[in-house]
Amino acid sequence: MVIPGYDPQDLDDMLESHVDTAEVEALLTDSELASYRNGSEALIDLLDSEDLHALAETNDLPMDVPESHAE
Repeated sequence: MVIPGYDPQDLDDMLESHVDTAEVEALLTDSELASYRNGSEALIDLLDSEDLHALAETNDLPMDVPESHAE
């Protein structure tokens, strides 16, 4: 997910350094987790806005994730 005003690599680094591995594992499917672990996908690309927003709030991350308006 693209978040305006943030560099995707910086966001991914922030997530990796602040978010517990178990939290990430709970949010990703097995295939997404495999893609993340082998380096072919970044967390920021795999997580949707709701997941990113929840992680930002529960881990007190200094980033403003837009709310999803999808129904």
